[in-house]
Amino acid sequence: MQRYSDWRDLPTAARGATVALGNFDGVHRGHALLLASAHAARPDAPLAALTFEPHPRELFRPDDPPFRLSLPSARAEALGALGVQHVIEVKFDRTFSLLTADEFITQVLHQGLGALHLASGPDFAFGHRRGGDVSLLSARAEALGMGLTIVPPLADTRGPISSTRIRRALQDGYPERATDDLGHPWSIRGIVSHGDALGRTIGFPTANIPLGPQLEPARGVYAVTVPIDGRLVYGVANIGRRPTVAEGAISRVEVHLFDYAGDLYGQQLDVAVLHFLRAERRFAGLPELKAQIALDAAEARRLLGN
Repeated sequence: MQRYSDWRDLPTAARGATVALGNFDGVHRGHALLLASAHAARPDAPLAALTFEPHPRELFRPDDPPFRLSLPSARAEALGALGVQHVIEVKFDRTFSLLTADEFITQVLHQGLGALHLASGPDFAFGHRRGGDVSLLSARAEALGMGLTIVPPLADTRGPISSTRIRRALQDGYPERATDDLGHPWSIRGIVSHGDALGRTIGFPTANIPLGPQLEPARGVYAVTVPIDGRLVYGVANIGRRPTVAEGAISRVEVHLFDYAGDLYGQQLDVAVLHFLRAERRFAGLPELKAQIALDAAEARRLLGN
């Protein structure tokens, strides 16, 4: 899988592809269906995904709380795992946002990517002020010699699967629902940074990871897994602002890993959030907090089968 940050001057190998269109935040089961349908339409062509970086919402609504389900690197890896050979992360800035819908089709998809075939969901909107829809895309693609597959959203008894629905499930404290919709556990990716070492002093050392632009789920304690050096390590994590010891303005992830004693500072970890144990709350002091963490760890071990 290759990543490109510009739709202009793409290498020959990335042109003439079947191109799936969307933001692909989280790369959920609906996205997997879109990609499979794109490949099935033209199995003779390379499979590419065109997405936007940053997410358009970050440009137009910069004061919104962080909402991403996946960072660009994680998104690209997930797309690659589903067979995408080329990920084109179009730079979404003010200049690009002013392209008309027709200019997006003609200049980006046809001339820039040389797309052989396109695939999108029925609600795909594009161009200045979201002026283009799939009806326009269909007409212009046909005129320019590009095929088009419109893939209906994947749905279940709760309705269509979407990134919005997954965000809501995580914010409501239901990571199991997010796992079902994603087809894999939702993970928080980040670099382990130095904290205040308080966990170590009470017998529960933690790896501290900033949330950054990623979604903050319901604040509280979770059973988690973390792949490290080829094996899956179980653990318990607090996601929130630590009201008992030093409540801050920014939430972070503190992961206590079971039966692991390695040095993780500076390493990138993917913390898979599996089960919500309890809401974050303030305790009377460190002894009470320590006792509760022991209970949380025991419950996490039970839920994870360890």
